[in-house]
Amino acid sequence: MTEVSSNKVAIITGGSRGVGAATAKLLASKGWNITITCTSSMDDAQNVVKECEKLGVEAIAITADVSEDNSCVQTAQETIEKWGRIDALVNNAGTTKFVFNHADLDGLDAEDFLHIYKVNVVGPFQMVRACKEMLLNSDNPSVVNISSIAGIKGLGSSLAYASSKGALNTMTKSMARNLGPIRVNAICPGFIQGDWLRNGMGDDLYNAALENLTNNTPLKLTVTPEQVAEGIYSFIDINTVVTGETMLMDGGHHLIT
Repeated sequence: MTEVSSNKVAIITGGSRGVGAATAKLLASKGWNITITCTSSMDDAQNVVKECEKLGVEAIAITADVSEDNSCVQTAQETIEKWGRIDALVNNAGTTKFVFNHADLDGLDAEDFLHIYKVNVVGPFQMVRACKEMLLNSDNPSVVNISSIAGIKGLGSSLAYASSKGALNTMTKSMARNLGPIRVNAICPGFIQGDWLRNGMGDDLYNAALENLTNNTPLKLTVTPEQVAEGIYSFIDINTVVTGETMLMDGGHHLIT
């Protein structure tokens, strides 16, 4: 029988880079043991594990595709076998197809929608289902879904992506209403600095968007993965009476468009 860890334990999907990696390292710095998942970038994931271990906690990386239910179950089971508990789940894994012109309906097809929904909506559902019983054993169970301003404003990388994040926001509220005492909240970042957007947009468009938002948002900034991680941590371990909320983290971008 697995000995229950004295450290709290978090699972972070899509934890090999960006927001997921920043969240893993922040929670590790607070004394949490960490499971991160990735689909292909295991070298990056192992680097995150090493960074967490340097902070004096234990961490593991698992290759898992959240769109496949067996991967979600495996992730939960390996975490339980390692530490005997799950206290927080951060549903960060996501995908898109970059079609910024939402009027270009020929830029997407049904398979694009289904794939994006399977990762961005069904994936978080399956992860919550896989972790639910162990979360209920925690004295402060928390789920944080990483959504997007796209799900609030109907903009972003594609129509399919925005639609999936709108669905994730609705699912967050439904879960919060029905899964208590598990708290379920969502973070809705705006433009996040980093390689994910840069690679999808290309350097010219990325730099133009960065400059435009930095000049025109009320706070004159765009967010970093580390800042988003701070918002995630606040939902997990600070704002312990909050559930069913979506926190916009965008420097005020939602106020100007």
